[in-house]
Amino acid sequence: MVSIAVCDDELLDCCNIAKDIRMFMEQTGITYIVRQFNSGKDLLHSIESFDIIFLDILMCGMDGMKTARYLRDKAYCKIIIFISSSREYVFEAYDVEAFHYLVKPVDNYKLKSVLWRALKKTGHNSREYIIINKERQGRKLLLRDIFYFEINGRIIYVHTEKGILDYYGKIGDLEKELHDRGFFRCHKGFLVNLDHVGSYNRHEVILDNGERIVIAKRRYNEFCREILIWMKKMEGIYES
Repeated sequence: MVSIAVCDDELLDCCNIAKDIRMFMEQTGITYIVRQFNSGKDLLHSIESFDIIFLDILMCGMDGMKTARYLRDKAYCKIIIFISSSREYVFEAYDVEAFHYLVKPVDNYKLKSVLWRALKKTGHNSREYIIINKERQGRKLLLRDIFYFEINGRIIYVHTEKGILDYYGKIGDLEKELHDRGFFRCHKGFLVNLDHVGSYNRHEVILDNGERIVIAKRRYNEFCREILIWMKKMEGIYES
């Protein structure tokens, strides 16, 4: 189970963010709890230990930055995500090893994206998978175990850490399903997992298992943009 705290002295903001988090967590199928706090002091006095904390910076009394420092002084090593109506504290956020910095009003899509990456970092997104159907049976495949997908006619070959699987499907449909989930179509016949890219050049992608996948000339520039964005996301904090 993943435990999440939302701390904001603006009651409406606190409620809305908590509501959006609950709606997203319901879609993931992950067991969770979300607690709301309206001051840093209330959060610090809580007997619960949270995996992820969404923390407003500009609060009356003990502000979010001071609250975060107290948490770190207590050897709190879990994820802190700052929320603020001001961008001026983004560099201070590095001092307390914040995972991300969201600017109010918080875009719902951005909130979901950041939360999903936080879940991935904590290991609570282990249920991220796709279902493939073969011979009238469904099979669950964890995305983290997949190196790349290869298409040959109507057959999709799934190259995984445990071997190669195949099933009937359309690479275009698969590309849409995996949009913004760390996969990129570097060639009309290949969809690669960016988490497994070890290096690349203008002609090919070298995966961390040693395999080489061709990059279409017209897709190279877009691939460079996408992998840099993905790497930046995986590093954690960046300003929205």
